[in-house]
Amino acid sequence: MNLESKKKLVAVVGQGCAFEQEPMKDHTTFRIGGPADLFLCPHSITEIQQLVRICKEDQIPYYIMGNGSNLLVSDEGYRGVIIQIYENFNQIQIEGTVVTAQAGALLALIAKKALKESLTGFEFASGIPGTLGGAAVMNAGAYGGEMKDVLLEVTALTKEGEILILPKEQLELGYRTSIVSKKDYMVLEAKIGLDHGDYESISSLMEELTEKRTSKQPLEFGSGGSTFKRPEGYFAGKLIMDSGLRGFQIGDAQVSEKHCGFVINRGNATAKDVRQVMGHVIDTVKDKFGVTLEPEIKMLGEFNTPLTP
Repeated sequence: MNLESKKKLVAVVGQGCAFEQEPMKDHTTFRIGGPADLFLCPHSITEIQQLVRICKEDQIPYYIMGNGSNLLVSDEGYRGVIIQIYENFNQIQIEGTVVTAQAGALLALIAKKALKESLTGFEFASGIPGTLGGAAVMNAGAYGGEMKDVLLEVTALTKEGEILILPKEQLELGYRTSIVSKKDYMVLEAKIGLDHGDYESISSLMEELTEKRTSKQPLEFGSGGSTFKRPEGYFAGKLIMDSGLRGFQIGDAQVSEKHCGFVINRGNATAKDVRQVMGHVIDTVKDKFGVTLEPEIKMLGEFNTPLTP
């Protein structure tokens, strides 16, 4: 990236929201990742459009991220621009039973605001550690609920810079997929439809789901959430456990002893460590059960470690 391009990008968001050689380990829940050449935090749709346009015109690689809850960044970092849609782009508004939120809004915060208004239907998402944008892209779900159950429409930015408003019927929401992910759109905002409910019942269910999550998931360690997608007819965690891989470890990356569906960072794991553990898990499960596990976490940057050694 030349100096002139860098100046143009920084001018869009301002010096206080632009960071050079920013450690990505500080922006992912894995707590892993080398530096990004330029890390930008836009405040508005207009700023996002401008950043994307400059990157395309100047042929600069870029990546849009939320709070980094399902992202593994390479140890070498990212040679390009990271556009973070999170803390500066997280407004939430509620009118009646409709919640309108920007892509950077945390699911947990949306759930809390819905609770204050005694709105039910979003309890399932209260413990998912991600943003609305990422959840809409992958049709995130937990405890029997999915985003497809509540999404009304999504405002997205196409690769050509066009803004589209996509009603639920056009989103093609499936297991961990959507038209947004298939066409590499960027979610800017979404509308969620909920129902009036009883405050105490909603609160009780959220507490129950929080307790389940806390007791069953290794929240005390860095991770990218569920490491593998659920294979049809199976559960990834059980396949991994039945393959004798509970606690399998390379460096500080480990198959969680608490929940085998998670690869965790016990403190100083590298992206290479995580990839090697994932590769061993994929190979072992394939050998024992003939099932090929697919990663659910996204990977960014250059990796020299194959997932299937």
